[in-house]
Amino acid sequence: MTGILLVTMKKSKFGRLPLHQACLKGLGLKKINQTVEVLNTPENKGMINKISYMLSVEEK
Repeated sequence: MTGILLVTMKKSKFGRLPLHQACLKGLGLKKINQTVEVLNTPENKGMINKISYMLSVEEK
């Protein structure tokens, strides 16, 4: 189950809830259209699910 996910930020973090901004920071996202590779762990999946409206996710 542990693989790699490509996570891309599609919407701005400004005007979002502080916890949603913290999830972006935890995933390592800072700019719109930035893509990062994260491990497919329950912790990362929880952050991705919380802010899924701001992200695009693909499996690598």
